[in-house]
Amino acid sequence: MNRLAAAARGDIPADTVIHNARVANIFTQEYESADIAIYSGKIAGIGTGYKGRVNYDAEGRAVIPGMIDGHIHIEDTMMTPPAFAYTAALHGTSTVMADPHEIANALGMSGLEYMYRASQGLPVDIFYGAPSCVPASDFETPYEELDMTAVKSMFDRNITQHLGEMMNFPAVIAGDPEAWGKILAAGNVPLTGHAPGVTGKSLNAYLASGIDSDHECTTLDEAREKLSRGMWLMIREGASFLDLKTLLPLIRENPLNAARCMAVSDDITARYLLERGHMDEKMRIMIREGINPFTALRMVTLSPAEYFRLYDRGIIAPGKIADFTILDAETMTEDFRIHSVWKNGRQVVRDDDVFAANDDEHLAPAIRVKVTRVPAEENIRVRAEGHVMNVIGVTEGTVITRTLEVPVKAEGGFAVADGDNDIAKIVVLERHHDTGRFGVGFVHGLGIKRGAVGSSVAHDAHNFVVAGADDVSIVTALHALADMGGGLAAADGERVKASFPLPIGGLMSYLQPEEVCANLTNMENAAGDLGVRIAHPFMVLSFLCLSVIPELRITDQGYIDITKGGKQPLFVR
Repeated sequence: MNRLAAAARGDIPADTVIHNARVANIFTQEYESADIAIYSGKIAGIGTGYKGRVNYDAEGRAVIPGMIDGHIHIEDTMMTPPAFAYTAALHGTSTVMADPHEIANALGMSGLEYMYRASQGLPVDIFYGAPSCVPASDFETPYEELDMTAVKSMFDRNITQHLGEMMNFPAVIAGDPEAWGKILAAGNVPLTGHAPGVTGKSLNAYLASGIDSDHECTTLDEAREKLSRGMWLMIREGASFLDLKTLLPLIRENPLNAARCMAVSDDITARYLLERGHMDEKMRIMIREGINPFTALRMVTLSPAEYFRLYDRGIIAPGKIADFTILDAETMTEDFRIHSVWKNGRQVVRDDDVFAANDDEHLAPAIRVKVTRVPAEENIRVRAEGHVMNVIGVTEGTVITRTLEVPVKAEGGFAVADGDNDIAKIVVLERHHDTGRFGVGFVHGLGIKRGAVGSSVAHDAHNFVVAGADDVSIVTALHALADMGGGLAAADGERVKASFPLPIGGLMSYLQPEEVCANLTNMENAAGDLGVRIAHPFMVLSFLCLSVIPELRITDQGYIDITKGGKQPLFVR
């Protein structure tokens, strides 16, 4: 006898019955007062008269499906998968679609294997995308290249569920055999994209590959065009890059668009998770912005479930996994507070307390790259070979940079930082193979007045990146990063002002979320003492190395502008 069906009929007791629930029905966009019967981790039935071995009174509170983050890089929280999962569970998240290309760039296949092992048995299901761009482009230097054969092996071994974001959009558009080979190697799985500013015939070419989602839209016109061409929109709302409010008019104008849209995190910090939340914060933003709560709920539940072909979740219905959250109110409001969270029919969160945790330090890969070839001060000097130079322009709140043409400030025949005009020098040092290769440029918008800040979190190859007001401080910060084997550092002259080791690939810490947050706060305070005023300065710094985002970027190979074909000169004239 099928016991799930028997429990659905009420012939046998359910394992658990949630009584007096107000079930949020995404399809009918209404609340249904009913009981929820759970058997063997699945929802057996919704209705009245069910009896359970365990009975729980929801006391008329709203019950919503477990929320899903359709695109996130766990490594950017600087937490291990278990620490991240227990933090996310507190906010009603039950499933995340994670792209591990950060750790794959830093530690290769062993890093991906670590993430998979460390993600088992957690209160959040973590499905990984196969990193499609290691390296992100030919202008970045990772630990090892993962080609189409490696991508195929990830699926053959069931480590990955979908293809991670295909960032090398110029290669896809151009029909590059390697890029298309990775897409074909993935097979019949969701193919996630990354196409900032790609429109018109270039968009057609990108979509012709089979890739059908994007999280890089920053304008309404771009989002509308991509939606009209059949793309699923992942609307990003992370710690530093905030696109939700900008793009929500698409949903207000036509709520049916929510069926092809989802709210995602992309890059998020431990502090954001602890202080603001996860998918619950996206719900609060959407409801405050006038989106119907049921429409907003679809964008963090059913829409991502359907896109990723996870047909066993995303709604509260018979036969689905019993992943749900009980809110602390009768309806979904802009306050949107969590009362308790259930995963596979078991309560995992109650009253801001998550049940159990585990230490995964023994799972971590043994690889630790040792950097010995740190350049000296005289090596990073830039002889002034012109009177106007290219400078990376940072705009707070967006991942897009600008290419600025700025008059050179020269001292002794060398181009130097100009604190009065918010121009800092930036150096990227290759760390994976200890080649000693580095790129040097200048950046506007960080606000550095003195000293230097640096990090081994430098998307996507994760080499060492340091920005500073003087060469002594820059070299001090580089040595601090090398001594730690990766992490964050702030230096003032020859003194290391503050540091935060990240022993897992130079990306993640074994510390608990509160400790990660405290260390990050300490680092940001140290950066503030050096003049930095932008929010999340280390995350902003890390993205200056990502060669597949317009406009000007910097890697260990120098200035890169992917929209102009690659390497760019430092001096314009």
